[in-house]
Amino acid sequence: MDVEKDPFDGTFDSLETLADTISEVLRCPVTIEDANHRLLAYSSHDTKTDPARIATIIGRRVPEKVINSLWRAGVIPQLLNSDNPIRIPAIHDVGLGNRVAVAIRTKSEILGYIWVLEEDHPLSEEALHQLKKAAQAAKTKLLQLQVRKRKQEAGHQEFLWQLLTGHLKSDTLIRDHAKKLLLALPDRFQVLVFEFTEDISESLQQKIQYLLTATQRIRIVCHAVDRNQLILLASPLNDRSYKQDFSHFIGDFTAQMQDRFRVSPIEAGCGSLFHQDYTKVETSYQEALTVLQLKKRFPTETKALHHVEDLGFYRYLPLIADYKRSRQIENPHLKRLQEYDREHNTSLLQTLAVFLASDSNVKEAADRLHIHANTLNYRLTRIAEIGGINLKDMDQKVSLYLDLKAETLDG
Repeated sequence: MDVEKDPFDGTFDSLETLADTISEVLRCPVTIEDANHRLLAYSSHDTKTDPARIATIIGRRVPEKVINSLWRAGVIPQLLNSDNPIRIPAIHDVGLGNRVAVAIRTKSEILGYIWVLEEDHPLSEEALHQLKKAAQAAKTKLLQLQVRKRKQEAGHQEFLWQLLTGHLKSDTLIRDHAKKLLLALPDRFQVLVFEFTEDISESLQQKIQYLLTATQRIRIVCHAVDRNQLILLASPLNDRSYKQDFSHFIGDFTAQMQDRFRVSPIEAGCGSLFHQDYTKVETSYQEALTVLQLKKRFPTETKALHHVEDLGFYRYLPLIADYKRSRQIENPHLKRLQEYDREHNTSLLQTLAVFLASDSNVKEAADRLHIHANTLNYRLTRIAEIGGINLKDMDQKVSLYLDLKAETLDG
């Protein structure tokens, strides 16, 4: 290795040239990635390489299983907090050989990483020093890429908002806009919304972007932020298992945000999956918001649900509530029970709600109310008398149940 002349003192016409220079100086294969582990450049290598490097080059990004292993091993946190090269022992179960890596950063922001595969010999202290210089040489190139990338992302976000608000009225017009933005639109799509406890800061957006780029469960077409909500236009990788794949993605995203960054969304909702017609993005978005609204009002009943089509009758409650509100409709049976409860400090309305939610099963309802079955039967008799209710009439019970839910939705 020539250490008399600084090989990284100067400018490089491309990241590929820089990767080849690093490889020549260190005599090891090299890859350069952005902050989200997407491959930017790589040097040539001989037959001695490892599966993780090959998969990264073929897929143009580091495989998700490799990234997860590096987090579990504490490698990524070390890189995030250090200016110096980090030596990484092999992780054989994901095909990762011995490596040295260094973060490319400007001040406190990570721009990317340089990864060096140690083949036959460990890098010397002088080689590690040269690698640190190489990271400085890469900084200018990555800053230029970052500016272009942010402009592109801003264009994508504006385009997504036009879809979410129904501003673009025809599928042809939408596809023309996407073509100008060099944005490929998959055949199938749906909107997924994550809601956080607080507004999403720029710092949190960077963490979110990191996880969205790394995921290989679903395809993220583009995304936008609205105060405390992250809105994704996404496409399934497999149509047959799309709900399962989206649910797994929600679970993984939530867990990784918490484990890695100590923050996580409180809820997620998915609109319907649509085919081809991108004017339906607005519909899917409104459905996702409806899921979030219902999960807030009915947390127990909807705890395990994320997709609008899995909500059953709950998805129609906003329509029922709007209809009742606009026409000032009240259920007279429920009103009589409510007035009786208010005057006599009883809980007949709650008893009725639990009884109906228990599918008219006296034992189950009594257990949920923590009362004896005989006490519940007495209350049911009073409910029938005071409310003028026939508890053997299925149609009336369904109407009462839906009205109770609609009133809960309205608060």
